[in-house]
Amino acid sequence: MSKEQQKQQFYKVFANLPINFREEVILVIPGKGPITWQVAFLEVDNDTEIGAMILEKLSDLKII
Repeated sequence: MSKEQQKQQFYKVFANLPINFREEVILVIPGKGPITWQVAFLEVDNDTEIGAMILEKLSDLKII
């Protein structure tokens, strides 16, 4: 799956999450700490290096 496909899939999953669930931790990145859905959205949306790592890990875990 390409980065752009991962990003679109992430947006689909995020849009369907209940608002309360968006505050839940979904990943822990060594050296960066826990990542919630809201933080993941900001990182992915801003095309950061952390955002790329988040997309890769969520794809590996079959969450997106």
